[in-house]
Amino acid sequence: MQAELVLDARNGTGESPVWHAAEQALYWVDIPARALNRWHASEGHARWHADEMIACIAPRADAPGAWIAGMESGLFSLAPQAGGTLAATALAPVAHAMPAMRFNDGRCDRQGRFWAGTMLQDMAAGARVGRLYSYARGSAAAAMRLDDFIVPNGLAFSPDGRTMYLSDSHPAVQAIWAFDYDTDAGTPHNRRLFADMKPLPGRPDGAAIDADGCYWICGNDAGLVHRFTPDGRLDRSLEVPVKKPAMCAFGGPALDTLFVTSIRPGGIDLSDQPLAGGVFALRPGVAGVPEPAFGG
Repeated sequence: MQAELVLDARNGTGESPVWHAAEQALYWVDIPARALNRWHASEGHARWHADEMIACIAPRADAPGAWIAGMESGLFSLAPQAGGTLAATALAPVAHAMPAMRFNDGRCDRQGRFWAGTMLQDMAAGARVGRLYSYARGSAAAAMRLDDFIVPNGLAFSPDGRTMYLSDSHPAVQAIWAFDYDTDAGTPHNRRLFADMKPLPGRPDGAAIDADGCYWICGNDAGLVHRFTPDGRLDRSLEVPVKKPAMCAFGGPALDTLFVTSIRPGGIDLSDQPLAGGVFALRPGVAGVPEPAFGG
């Protein structure tokens, strides 16, 4: 299956792709650039900048055009403005375990609660200071749900919302876990190993769920996107023409296109992957499920 280049975005770290069905547009972030991006097939590419790094986003059901975002100091509401800026309103500051931390991967559960993990920006330090938070509309603060992570990643929810997936993409861990998820209380329990990625090509990064309940996760460093069945079996692996795919999301009118964002590393020879940092599209033959909005 040939990956199609959607945009030669040259993102430092392209993350959190979200298909906005009402606009028929793809949104994503470039973390080090502190940027929110939008791509539309006929309208092209637009970009807005914030004062802090943006790591993960979800559309707001209660504020059309606005997004909830996990950033450096906490959770914010972001609204694109004319002139390429983002108006930011603080929703929930977070007391990090140590300095120089930020949010990383995140998304909404099927009930519209926002979930996001934190990490130390110096990933090489291997510090287990990452935490997973949830935040519901009207809450005064984000609730810390899980801890002891290096790089929490791969967050996803099954189509019925009753299984939560989470990974740690640090080279020392490379594990994906599944949890039973209480949809009423918004709490995960019964943590168990879903897939050990150490024997497989690529570190587990960002993820998506298809309509069959299968879990798609980017194999960072391997140029692959893996599909796991609900029982944790590796079903297939699709190639992209860059080494560091970061996160995937289903989109398009029929939700049957798998969009993949990627990372463009600095300070290395990129002659063997000139499209690093680009956004790609795959047609895997299956469809995804709509991405929930915050507060929806």
